[in-house]
Amino acid sequence: MQLVDYEQLSERQRDCLDTLQLPLDQQYYAGDIATALYSLLNARSDDTRGLVLLLDEMPRVFLLLQRGAFLPAWAQPGAAIVNALQVDQRFQGLGLGSACMRALPGHVRALWPDVDRLQLSVHPDNLAALALYRATGWLDSGNGYRARTGYERQLTLML
Repeated sequence: MQLVDYEQLSERQRDCLDTLQLPLDQQYYAGDIATALYSLLNARSDDTRGLVLLLDEMPRVFLLLQRGAFLPAWAQPGAAIVNALQVDQRFQGLGLGSACMRALPGHVRALWPDVDRLQLSVHPDNLAALALYRATGWLDSGNGYRARTGYERQLTLML
């Protein structure tokens, strides 16, 4: 397994990334790969990066990483935020989400040495995501995005 930047992918790997699928209930929280890639490819900034976890040289997990002008109001100075984490449904349950979260801090430190924390916002009903983040060291740090009722939970991982 290896966490790489979207820019490092071959054409074949990018084509495979387009086939990444999430169950419908997870799309409610994370969106779909087409929307995530649209956001990445239209950002045109080094402050937005797409990261991909490769398994057997093929993309199985995708996430967006953002900093700078792309930070939401709830994010703290010096943070980068994680969005649109998507583990291909055909490979869920194999620990790929955990592997991605464990590799993420080192990748961010190498990419953006000035970033001192990672943050994300997760819906309180997204129990699987909350369990993943908490199991990999993320701590509750307040309110995130506004939800249909109340707020999402903001989680922080210090680097």
